[in-house]
Amino acid sequence: MGFAKFKGCFVLVFFVGFLVGSVSGIGVNWGTQSTHPLPPSTVVKMLKDNGIQKVKLFDADSDILEALKKSGIQVMVGIPNDMLYTLANSLQAAEKWVSKNISAHLSSGGVDIRYIAVGNEPFLSTYNGTFESTTLPALQNIQSALIKSGLGNQVKVTVPMNADVYLSASDKPSDGDFRPDIHDLMLQIVKFLSQNNAPFTVNIYPFISLYSDANFPVDFAFFDGFQTPINDNGRIYDNVLDANHDTLVWALQKNGFGNMPIIVGEIGWPTDGDHNANIKYAQRFNQGFMSRLLAGKGTPIRPGPIDAYLFSLIDEDGKSIQPGNFERHWGMFYYDGKPKYLLNLGTRTNSLVGASGVAYLPKKWCVLKPSANLNSDQVAPSVSYACQNADCTSLGYGTSCGGLDVRGNLSYAFNSYYQVNDQIDSACKFPGLSVVTDNDPSTPNCKFIIMIQTDSAYYFRNWRRIWSLPMMVFVFLFLNIM
Repeated sequence: MGFAKFKGCFVLVFFVGFLVGSVSGIGVNWGTQSTHPLPPSTVVKMLKDNGIQKVKLFDADSDILEALKKSGIQVMVGIPNDMLYTLANSLQAAEKWVSKNISAHLSSGGVDIRYIAVGNEPFLSTYNGTFESTTLPALQNIQSALIKSGLGNQVKVTVPMNADVYLSASDKPSDGDFRPDIHDLMLQIVKFLSQNNAPFTVNIYPFISLYSDANFPVDFAFFDGFQTPINDNGRIYDNVLDANHDTLVWALQKNGFGNMPIIVGEIGWPTDGDHNANIKYAQRFNQGFMSRLLAGKGTPIRPGPIDAYLFSLIDEDGKSIQPGNFERHWGMFYYDGKPKYLLNLGTRTNSLVGASGVAYLPKKWCVLKPSANLNSDQVAPSVSYACQNADCTSLGYGTSCGGLDVRGNLSYAFNSYYQVNDQIDSACKFPGLSVVTDNDPSTPNCKFIIMIQTDSAYYFRNWRRIWSLPMMVFVFLFLNIM
């Protein structure tokens, strides 16, 4: 995801049923940037238990695709941006990728793959044009590989775009067009998608309107009645989603592609990491969106059902927080698969169904010693190291743990590092500051987690250790000298 600007009050981001056939049910994004991910089989059961019919992936993880085999769930497989250069410059590489990640899973009776997402928001301004020369060639080579494998009509290509690839010259959607600096490139991509009966995919995030603009009218981000809507030649816009979506429709229409199907690839609301990222707003937004979708309500220009994937299924504590601390808290479910709030997805239960059979580490926590000296020169480097190598995004103004005092903040940081490292003894050895306890330090508003048990955490954890080896060696020596 990344930042986008829809002029005036439409500051949107991203740094997130189908119309190629018929729209069928709600989809979700399944991200895997977690230190301790739930087993794929557990997640697939969650999807089925919640009546989720479509899933969007960010890569082609073989274990996940295997778990989705014969699940009845439609799949969009992702290609990361860092693969675009190779795929753009080698048709053979594209054919090999399709053979390994698409054909093999389809031919084994297996996975209902409908789309390939070639890259993810490749034209974010923060990328400084890095992927502008490779996205279309990669898209073309993947399409050629699908045709060669006989899958050109069965699997469609698309490119999930951030919402700033188009904009409005005013506050009205009817003034929408593609961004001037990439206008010609966007038309080439749109034309190619159209020629192959493929959809345009866009990620829309009304949350970022509030995050980016303190003066943004809060109610305009939701679906329950903004009192001063936009009147665009008789079309009334009382929420950001409709206005942003129809700005894209106008951009397509003005350039000769008014009937192109649109997928909303990512839409949702985070629950922590910012004062506007909370349970109340997330429930309000997602239920408002789901109520519209279940009622078959679209936008003023396209009144039919919207094809969309909620962002996201589960929190990811390993995601980059460069866009903001909220990045790790988009899930409808916590890291362990527990629902965060009531949400009716249109199933018989009318509420979210959590993961089953989840195993946790022992009930113990790493906290600040009662006798610890807060004036110690070890406090600052210890908490900095803990937060850099674990997750402290629930600390800070307006967050779920924002009410903790200094001692509570330190305990939270130490415990986060301790849990990410599977409660190993050496992970609670902050010099003169930390101690392991079996008394839960959680407060009514702030949960001190106990991490789940998972073998797959080993690989993520060791990758992180290899990456930060010099720092780890330094800290190891430092702690043992003290």
